[in-house]
Amino acid sequence: MKRLLCCASTPALLLAMSTTAFAQAAPDAITLDQVVVTAQKRAENVQNVPLAVSVVTARQLESAGVKEFTDVSRVAPSLTIRQADQPINASVALRGIGTFAYGIGVEPSVAVQLDDVPVSFQARAFSDLTDVERIEVLRGPQSTLYGKSASAGLINIYTRDPSAKFSVLANVLATDDHEYRGAVSLSGPIGETLGYRISASRSEYDGNVKNLYDGQKINGRDETSIRGKLLWRPIDDLKVTLGVSYIDGVATSNATMRVYAPGATLRGAPGLTANVTMPGVVAAEENLDVSNDTPPYAKSEGFGQSLKVEYDLPQDFTLVSITSHDQFGLDDQLDSDRTSYAGIKNAQGGYFKAKANTQEVRLLSPGDGPFRYTLGLFYGDNDLRRSFKRGPFFSQAQWYAQATSENKAAFGQGEWTFLPKTTAIVGLRYQKEDIGYYFNDIYNGNAKFSGSASDSSSTYRLGLRHQMTDDVMVFGSYATGHKGQTYDLTTGFNQARADVGPIAPEESKSFEAGIKSQLLDHRIQLNGTVFHVKYDDYQAQGIDTIGGTQNFRLTNVGKVLTKGVEIEATAIATKDLRFNASAAYVDAKITSFPRAACWPGQTAAQGCVAGSPSYQDLKGATLPNAPKWKLNVGADFTRPIGDYEMLFSAAYAYQTKVNFSLNTDPGTVQKAYGVVNVSGGFRKPDGGYQVVAFVNNLFDKSYGVNGANQYGNFGSQTVTELQPARDFHRYAGVRLSLSY
Repeated sequence: MKRLLCCASTPALLLAMSTTAFAQAAPDAITLDQVVVTAQKRAENVQNVPLAVSVVTARQLESAGVKEFTDVSRVAPSLTIRQADQPINASVALRGIGTFAYGIGVEPSVAVQLDDVPVSFQARAFSDLTDVERIEVLRGPQSTLYGKSASAGLINIYTRDPSAKFSVLANVLATDDHEYRGAVSLSGPIGETLGYRISASRSEYDGNVKNLYDGQKINGRDETSIRGKLLWRPIDDLKVTLGVSYIDGVATSNATMRVYAPGATLRGAPGLTANVTMPGVVAAEENLDVSNDTPPYAKSEGFGQSLKVEYDLPQDFTLVSITSHDQFGLDDQLDSDRTSYAGIKNAQGGYFKAKANTQEVRLLSPGDGPFRYTLGLFYGDNDLRRSFKRGPFFSQAQWYAQATSENKAAFGQGEWTFLPKTTAIVGLRYQKEDIGYYFNDIYNGNAKFSGSASDSSSTYRLGLRHQMTDDVMVFGSYATGHKGQTYDLTTGFNQARADVGPIAPEESKSFEAGIKSQLLDHRIQLNGTVFHVKYDDYQAQGIDTIGGTQNFRLTNVGKVLTKGVEIEATAIATKDLRFNASAAYVDAKITSFPRAACWPGQTAAQGCVAGSPSYQDLKGATLPNAPKWKLNVGADFTRPIGDYEMLFSAAYAYQTKVNFSLNTDPGTVQKAYGVVNVSGGFRKPDGGYQVVAFVNNLFDKSYGVNGANQYGNFGSQTVTELQPARDFHRYAGVRLSLSY
């Protein structure tokens, strides 16, 4: 109850603090800036959009210390990002709903777009946030306008457009734990009708985990990215934007051991204790050492192109076409025995290749009439390939798989203001998807399997919006979502899985109501949403432990329910002082899953029913990586001193405990934690430079971003590991910026 009162009252406390500051401030005309978003595929003031949408500006990203995609969860309520040992296995969740699966053809539940272009493989999103203008986070099913990958929500990242005058934006960053970043952006006109923007960045971080086997640092990342835009306006009615992006990176993600049972030995072999197989490693909560004789890596490269054409038709209609092509490749390797024992050197890895093409055409009616609508057509095709090998001592596997999909859809949404302040909203999408697969089990005699399936579905949205006053709007909606069927193309795929066919589609039904308000002459913005979403045939990754080997399999959880409340507040107390806060209560539970996999080592007394495989009933269990409470609070303060401005910002992010495993393994729990980031410095507005010193994780609260139980690897004994966060320990740094 105390936590409930604390978190729920945070925006109210912000309101009270800001109101006091307003009373003390001079009566000047200070208001919050209007924020324009394209959440409904047309430009609108965010306060007029009848959806639960968060907008994170470039200023907020900098204040909160957000440098890359995985950091965005610090500033967006209900958003959690689960990292993994390989980027292709990482996942994004909204309101507790996401997809964590090893199958190469599995669609995410939360879609990601970059400048309105779908990111077909979510691993492409896990990169540095360079030259970003804003991030829009749409919570709840968005399948009607955005398709089957948005059954739980959408994240849209917008980068800056070319500028009318020549400009330079550059920044460098260095930390006391040897992280280095640099970025530069050049923009300007080329003649009267053409403009350009090109951005490049480089980041290097060795990591915060030490491999005692070779003395190297791991759990870090190096990345180089280049992004370019050309904007052509040959006539006033035509706007053409060509976008190109390239990324090249290496990640060395790794987990460290937290618990090592006294009787555990490698593969259950007598004498192969921890001091023999991983000398120097001491399992503990604060452990940052491993001893691996196979270095981990995930080397990725991506290249994407997009073409967006916007043409203003007569009578204020607009025709938009967005064409994209993207290709992504990744080579990966990790130490699957988790030790440096030469007698049992087991490794796994391979490559992943993906290609995607999309085409969207939409027609937008004028936005100022009583009836407004958007109509569109969408086409997309994906080709994903994975080669995998593990061995040679245990859990041997070698296979090659290909998954293809072709998606065609027609969609539309209409809004009718049938009363002066009341608007009805109706949206509909029809889509047809054809999927296919090929699987070659090389290890088991080159056994080959192939197949295909088709799926047609309709999703819709019904809503009402009522403008109570000029500054207060309430809304309510009912929406459905759909995530397509897929094949479970992972180790262990065999004739039995082939005969079963694809995993069933995931369906959702969402009720949502909210209020958006601006108070005290637009100096405070206070928004709130309540939601209730049911999922049928929720797609999730489970684990079977058979013969001491963990086998991952995709399955349909019978039913899932997520419900809760989200509150967001922003305030400008004076021209020098700003606040922002958000609180989210999310109750994400499994309501029906009677034959779920047991966690490794689970006994009958703990609910595991013997069988082949054994199973448990997970009714009432919380979904993985779904904190019940999330809280974000931030403040920015500037003060002119002569020709300079002093800067100070602080951000606090808190979340309650989570379990990283669907099977509720008690060894993979991350306890509740809160992290404080602070920064201070100065800038010379006319000179265009800025110097900021910062400290992240000020109070040194260690936490993990993923967890696993290596039970089968260590003789059926509990050995748990957690992947340390980038800010597992406090670190400080300096950021220099130059703008011209």
